[in-house]
Order: sequence, then C-alpha cells, then structure tokens
Amino acid sequence: MPKLRRLNGHEVLRILQEFGFEVVSIRGSHHHLRRVVDNQRQNLNVPLHGSKPLRLGTLKSIYRQARAYVPEEDLKQQFYSE
Repeated sequence: MPKLRRLNGHEVLRILQEFGFEVVSIRGSHHHLRRVVDNQRQNLNVPLHGSKPLRLGTLKSIYRQARAYVPEEDLKQQFYSE
C-alpha cells in the first residue's frame, strides 16, 4: 500500500510548478499558485514554513485539491511512495 511522503512546502511547490502552476502572490508564509487551462483559472495555496515537513492533514488537503486539476496518476507518483 502506498504511503504519503513527508514533504515540506518547498517540495510541494516544486511538484506543482512541474504541472504548470506559477506563484502569483505571497501573503505571509502562504504561496498562492495559479495556472490557466482553457480560460479556466486553477488556484492552489501552499504554506511554506522553512524546511519543516507539512502536517499530514495539510498535505492530504493540498493533494485532494490538486487532484481536481492534475491527473491523479501523475500526482500520486510525486506525493506517495511505494
């Protein structure tokens, strides 16, 4: 059964940028990401708290939200380990 990897905010940011998301603003420690596909804006928020890993609930929430925009199989390879 695949296990959710412990990722920090910078790693999640890098993964989402590989799928075409760009940082459009930063407010405090939260980076707001956006990509436009077929004139539809797709938004995600990622907290960056240094090199500390994100809490599992936060990581799962980001994964669930990103799944609406990115094919799950591509995303799963980045967020889960075998």
